[in-house]
Amino acid sequence: MSTIDQQFVEYIVKSLVGNPDDVVVDRIVDEKGVLLTLTVNPEDLGRVIGKRGITAQSVRTLLRALGTKNDARYNLKIVNNDEEGHEPSNPDRSVDNSTEESVDNTSDYAEKSRRELADLDDLDI
Repeated sequence: MSTIDQQFVEYIVKSLVGNPDDVVVDRIVDEKGVLLTLTVNPEDLGRVIGKRGITAQSVRTLLRALGTKNDARYNLKIVNNDEEGHEPSNPDRSVDNSTEESVDNTSDYAEKSRRELADLDDLDI
């Protein structure tokens, strides 16, 4: 059974991503508060993080507001579950590997998203 905080994060993230069925929010309570762990489809990682981490920070700000209302301390961890050989979610869509430039841009984008994710995990809100 999910709690209001899990449902809250799920609702927000599912409205942002292209693969809402892949959104999973796990909840752990310890002495530091509530840790919500968000896992999304690797294709949606950039959408959840946003440019310079703005989207992820906004979700964390909303969680902080919910925590104030519920007298709880929340922390959101976004998991990078990018797997090697991940197949596209839409099998009917063909992958265009005709130019190396498009492949390199995708790699750069994924690498940038991973760095932003690592930077955000170091923040304590």
